[in-house]
Amino acid sequence: MRRSSINRWALAFAIVGLIVISPAAHAAGFGIFEQGSKAMGMAGAFTAQADDPSAIFHNAGGLAFQTEETKISAGFTYIRGLTAEFEGADPFPGEGYSGEQETLSEFPPHIYYVRPISDRLVFGLGAFAPFGLTTEWDEDFRGRFISRLASLQTLDINPTLGYQVTENFGIGFGAVARLSTVELERHVALVNPFTLTAADVATLRLEGELTDNVGYGYNLGMLHKVNNSFSWGLSYRSKIEIDYEGDASVSQNLTGTPFDALVGGALPFGTTFPVETAIEFPDMASFGMAFALGPNSLLETDVNWTGWSTFDALPVIFPGEELPNLNLPEEYDDVYNYRLGLSYNSSPGRQWRFGVVYDETPQPEGSVSPLLPDSDRIGVTVGYGYEGNKWDVDFAAMYLDFDERTRDENFPGDNDSTFFGTYNQEALLVGLTVSR
Repeated sequence: MRRSSINRWALAFAIVGLIVISPAAHAAGFGIFEQGSKAMGMAGAFTAQADDPSAIFHNAGGLAFQTEETKISAGFTYIRGLTAEFEGADPFPGEGYSGEQETLSEFPPHIYYVRPISDRLVFGLGAFAPFGLTTEWDEDFRGRFISRLASLQTLDINPTLGYQVTENFGIGFGAVARLSTVELERHVALVNPFTLTAADVATLRLEGELTDNVGYGYNLGMLHKVNNSFSWGLSYRSKIEIDYEGDASVSQNLTGTPFDALVGGALPFGTTFPVETAIEFPDMASFGMAFALGPNSLLETDVNWTGWSTFDALPVIFPGEELPNLNLPEEYDDVYNYRLGLSYNSSPGRQWRFGVVYDETPQPEGSVSPLLPDSDRIGVTVGYGYEGNKWDVDFAAMYLDFDERTRDENFPGDNDSTFFGTYNQEALLVGLTVSR
């Protein structure tokens, strides 16, 4: 009975770690909205422009107006954690305790191919990473029994068609295949009967393959260029459900005491356990309006909605039937974020961009933990674009300031995941996109 209970909770936390991953980027939750450096320079306020190949992500309706030539665009967003600190609170881990994450350094890529089929119909193909990233805490972090290392990676393959209904109105539709992979590591503690203190006795690992976890969805968009001074657009990306499969294994951490022999008989060392879960990644909708302020400047404002309420619980399934299935509460909320961007043409083929974004977190307090310490955040951006004879280059930088996020209560009935305290985070994002 004791062994079954240990296995149950170890694998349950493994499945939580499989899905809930710290973003250190945005959109809030574990999304990444930075899928093109031109849009990023305007804080993602791009729905009513969508005038480069990243329209495949931002607004498929903009693809309809890219009828002049075949174009390929590729780049990345470098995400660097500046601050990721934790200050503890009573009862656990206690006032005065502090910890920090390992420095986050990730490069989510994006690549787009656009080819006109006729003077009204355009084909596009995009590949990008709209969700994911990694959180890793110090080896001696007291929250390592919830999560020490968690990594979620996604890759969307998104063929899209844009059609120009009239000379100033375009629509777009695409299909999305999302691939995903996961890696998780957490430690297991048991009370040493010889010392009556908790001992770090084991490390639990979970891994899954990219091609094993695939889900499908679609994207829609429309763009209306009312006149030379005003345009507006709508964009929608559907929910995508992925059924995850993975294997969990446990290795022993030796304490050098007689307790090691007892632990060896209690935990299933050398055994691999299959585990499964499913998650609906949220749908997203955007509405944007762009206003020409003069011949060389443009202002856009966007409102984005994300349906995070789909992430209300995590079902935990053990196909081998040795362990009971679980359903773990998350209770995320639907949220909005608000974006404002400004572009200025300093000379022919040269453009400066600026922006600000306010992004709401969907995460309730009961879900805040070392797995995902999410919070509201404000971002400011600057960008620069250069159009050459053969190559176009876009650069952007974003500073993200996260609100302090404190957890001092659990979900009703949850007495097993108490880890109270305050999280502080800052991040810097740098984007580079090259097009030809």
